[in-house]
Parts: sequence; structure tokens; C-alpha cells
Amino acid sequence: MSTPEPAAAVPVRKPGLVRRLVPLAILVLGLVGFFALDLDSYFTLEALREHRGALQVFVADNGVLAVVGFAVLYSVVVAFSLPGGAVMTLAAGFLFGTFGGGLIAVVGATIGATTLFLIARTAVGDLLRARAGPFLARMEEGFRENAMSYLLFLRLIPVFPFWLVNLVPAFLGVSTLTYVIGTFIGIIPGTFVFASVGNGLGAVLDAGQDPDLGIIFKPEILGPLIALALISLLPIAYKKYQARKKAGSGS
Repeated sequence: MSTPEPAAAVPVRKPGLVRRLVPLAILVLGLVGFFALDLDSYFTLEALREHRGALQVFVADNGVLAVVGFAVLYSVVVAFSLPGGAVMTLAAGFLFGTFGGGLIAVVGATIGATTLFLIARTAVGDLLRARAGPFLARMEEGFRENAMSYLLFLRLIPVFPFWLVNLVPAFLGVSTLTYVIGTFIGIIPGTFVFASVGNGLGAVLDAGQDPDLGIIFKPEILGPLIALALISLLPIAYKKYQARKKAGSGS
């Protein structure tokens, strides 16, 4: 009897380009529709001042539904890169308190950022890496090797646009788990600063004033954030020190 030949391996088909671009197109259309329908007017301090009573009643009457709904809305704002993230964080602190509001905002922002990261990596990231030149390839290798440290640094320093930090790791081959952990931890300090401001927002609005959104850049706040960011880079510095030490002893 002749030995049967092994079955040929079935090639794994990757999603076509059009299929991969559909989620990205949805995000772009959502962003355009957001402004076309003037929805940005609902994500302002004026809107929060006008509707704060109704929002407080809704949160008091609905409990868990209000928490989940706010987290979902926050994740949508981040995933579509809509303006109003700072106001949303203030509203979280105002409606749920510093700790509760800060935690809800961190969870919502992490979910939204991860959604955008996955869409960008699938739609554009793979294509970019396939066509990357030597410089981008070396940059990708260095970033991926120290992804957690770099990601924490970018998240902790409040001068980098949030949407940009959401996208860059998608183009540089960062793993999903590293991205989620780095994003969750990295946005905690800044988010809780704004949530604490939101916690006292009622008195500020009653006085006819606006909250200080520039508080994050005050020395007593920015200094510790910069210190934490620099600490996050210590593993990279240690690796380079060990590499130089090894190279020196081997020469």
C-alpha cells in the first residue's frame, strides 16, 4: 500500500485592504459627523454648567447604569479622537468624585485608546512596517525593546497630544498587552489631577468662574509628573549602561 501524502497546508488568508480600512473609515466619518452635527457644543464647560443639575439627578437615580454609560461615552470620545476629553474628565470628577470619577475616566480612556490602537495597527501599521526603510525599522526595534518605558514617558508628560500617543505605538509594533498596561498606568496621575478639579467644580461654577485647566502645568503638579516620567526611563539607561560595561570589558 502506498503511503498517503500529507494534506497540503491551507494558507491563512489575511483580511483584504478594503476590509481592514473599514473601521478606520468609520472613525474618520464619525469625526466628521461629530462636527457636522455640532455635537462638540455638548462637550464644553458651558454645556456642563447648563445641564449639571440634570446630570446629577441622572447619576443619583441610575447608579451603575450612569457609571457604565459614562465610561462607554468616554471611550467613544477617545476612540474617535474627539475634542472634549478634559471636560469629560472634569465631569467625571464632578459627578462621581475624585476617586470614582478618576477611575471611570482611566478605564474609559484606556478602552478607547486601545480600540484606536488596534484599528490603526490593523489598517495602517502592518502596511507601514512592510514598507519601512532602515531608519524606521531601527526606530521600531528600539521602541519595541523598551516599549513600556517609552510609553509611560509619553503618557506621563502632558505635552504630547493624547491622540498622537494613541497612534504612534500602533506603527512601531508595540504589543497589545504592553500598550494597555502602559496606557492605564501612565494616564492615572494626570487624569486624577483633572478629576480632583472636577470634584470641586460645583463651587467654581456657582461663583461664575471657570476651572483652571492649566493646573497640570503648575510646577507643583508638572514637577512630580516629569520626575515620574524620568523614572520610567531608568530601565533604558540601565540597559545602555550594562551594554557599555560589557563592551568595555570585552575589548
